[in-house]
Amino acid sequence: MSTLLHVVSKLMALAWQPLSWVALILVIGVALSFVQAQRLRRWGRWLCAMALALLLLLGWYPLPDHLARGLEDRYQAPSGDLSGYSGMVVLGGAFRRDDGRERRQPSLGCAGERVVVPVPLMNQYPQMRLLFTGGDAAIFRPANEPEANVARAYFERMGTDMSRVLIESKSRNTYENATLSRTVPGVDIRQPWLLVTSAVHMPRALATFRKAGWNVTPYPVDYDSFGGDFWMAYDLYLGVTAWQSVLREYLGIAFYRLTGRL
Repeated sequence: MSTLLHVVSKLMALAWQPLSWVALILVIGVALSFVQAQRLRRWGRWLCAMALALLLLLGWYPLPDHLARGLEDRYQAPSGDLSGYSGMVVLGGAFRRDDGRERRQPSLGCAGERVVVPVPLMNQYPQMRLLFTGGDAAIFRPANEPEANVARAYFERMGTDMSRVLIESKSRNTYENATLSRTVPGVDIRQPWLLVTSAVHMPRALATFRKAGWNVTPYPVDYDSFGGDFWMAYDLYLGVTAWQSVLREYLGIAFYRLTGRL
């Protein structure tokens, strides 16, 4: 069942890619434009115009940015002394996929702060451990190795004391991050842990981990939204990117609630 739900969630990824909406509407519109029925051709022209309007609307990024801010601002990282925490649970998604060319250089992705921020905390608090959880979530083009292996190489290069680093390499999503990490030797989920993930992802991740029995405190990183009100700003790239991030989380929360993971 877990594998089936994972495949379904990956296939649903098309739902949070706004450009796929534009492409689908445009394909239908163009196809209808070549049929003989005049009424259908008229519908085809309307659909082409709708696809263009939607594409232009996607560039108005203050709206998805405002929605992302609503997720990112729910939790704040604890300040002050963190010596009471047993360690940090760091969620995968920080590294880009292996390009298959054997360069052997860990490449940080857009969520790279997930693994950048913990390094100085590990140096500052020698009692803390770090649990990185992340495997390979791809269903069509598997990676050469799980992300956890890349993370291990990264932390070694950062000079981290690897005796304090725990690795979980089988999980493919947030739910499996929470459930499979429970079984890692040396992990006691009753102890207080910091949960480190992107701020926009924190509401879903925190609820999932707590549902799985973890004693976690949110430590959000990787903020993408902008500050202030700028409702007249326009950028097609930023808009599409913001919409994809926001839709992934809101639809992810709905999917996790539907399947009892929250």
